[in-house]
Amino acid sequence: MAKPDPAIIESLKSLTEFDDRTVTALAKHGTIVNVPARWSLMWENTPADKAYILLEGEVVIRKDNADIAELGPGAVLGEIALVNHKLRSASVFALTPIKALHFTDEAIARLVDENPSFGESLKAAAAARLKSD
Repeated sequence: MAKPDPAIIESLKSLTEFDDRTVTALAKHGTIVNVPARWSLMWENTPADKAYILLEGEVVIRKDNADIAELGPGAVLGEIALVNHKLRSASVFALTPIKALHFTDEAIARLVDENPSFGESLKAAAAARLKSD
């Protein structure tokens, strides 16, 4: 596997509260993607197969065709369904062009295996987001 991109590491350090070890692992296992405005990243009630960390741009979260949140850089998307092994609870659409770090479900599983504290932080974030819905 290639060495993590130092620019991605710096972005993650400035945008998230993850520790240095986790940031390096995220940069190692994630893939940069650029998504145009108005593009859908995830659909409600579909299987969970990916997650993202936003690096640039904004997205809207929609549940039952109603906008419930807007998120920007540093936000983790798609973790709820992956962590809870459920269908997606909401859809995610790009409001602006976005740059994000993309993770397959396999990459998230590897990250959680290698870094149990990352898995715990994902579970805590998922629980908090579900509670606020």
